This record gives sequence, structure tokens and C-alpha cells, in this order.
Amino acid sequence: MADDQFPGWHGTTIIGVKKDGEVVIAGDGQVSLGQTVIKGTARKVRRLSPGGYHVVAGFAGSTADAFTLLERLEAKLEATPGQLARASVELAKDWRTDKYLQKLEAMLIVSDGQDMFVITGAGDVLEPEHDVAAIGSGGNFALAAARAMMDSDKSAEQVARAAMAIAADICVYTNGNLTVETISK
Repeated sequence: MADDQFPGWHGTTIIGVKKDGEVVIAGDGQVSLGQTVIKGTARKVRRLSPGGYHVVAGFAGSTADAFTLLERLEAKLEATPGQLARASVELAKDWRTDKYLQKLEAMLIVSDGQDMFVITGAGDVLEPEHDVAAIGSGGNFALAAARAMMDSDKSAEQVARAAMAIAADICVYTNGNLTVETISK
């Protein structure tokens, strides 16, 4: 099927919220093909424990591509235990320069409870401003909602869940079936 005839996969909203000493990464469960929901309960947030150091990662984009990147990130973390920033930069460098990895279409939000980064295929490792990061089709909706709640009395998890609910109400490629992982240092 030609690219212009293929409706394309859509879906996913991932948010990371850092507040009061904890980081929450939450993701919805929807995967869509064109105008059709293919699956509503996908798990797009994972807990990794390379070398005994815990890391939470959420991904948007192609699932196979994301799993390839998560495996690479785990290998980088095993080579540099407890150094998420260094492992993230090494992954981004490989992703940008390796001919195979350059074709991967995904984005990651990762955290070890202290640091949180957005990693992209353009070679970016971004530490979010305002302690909130969001990616995917409903990412901008979730980001705006979470930022508006950061000064409230809500916990990081409450902010993430409320922001995802708002994104699910607005974005047709986002649903309310959440996977939520919390990590603290």
C-alpha cells in the first residue's frame, strides 16, 4: 500500500510530572489506525531496572521502534549505572548518527526520580521547564493542563491524572485508560 493511501497509526499521550520529590509518568492506552481504535489498553509506560537503578520510561510513536530504543537505553544505563543524563545523551547520539536508528519513529520521557528528560530522534535530550513534559498526539493538551495545576495542592500523580483526563476529553487519539508509574529518589 502506498504511503499516501495508508491512513497511518495515531495515538498516545505521555506526561511526566515532577513535584514534591517524586516523578510520575503516565500514558494512555489508545492505539488508532486512521479513524479506527485498534487497541484501547496498550501499556506505553515501563519500569526499567538496569544495574539495580530504577528508571521509568514512557514512549510515543511506533511500538516496535520504542522497544528498540528502550533496549538501547537499558544497555546504556548498564554501561553507566545511575547516570541517566549520560545514558540519555549517549542514546540520543546513537539515534542521531546510526543509519538503522535514524529511521525509528518514537519519542521517550525518562526519569530516575531525580532527573526527567525528553529524548528525541533529532538528537535532543531535553530537561523540561516547569517540571512537566508531555509527548504524543495529546501532549500539548496534557502539558498545558498540568502546568496550570503545578501551583495547586495536588500531588504529582493527581496532576498527571487530571491532565491526562483533560487531554483525553480533547484529543480523539487519547483515551482514559492510564498506565501510571511513580518514582522518587
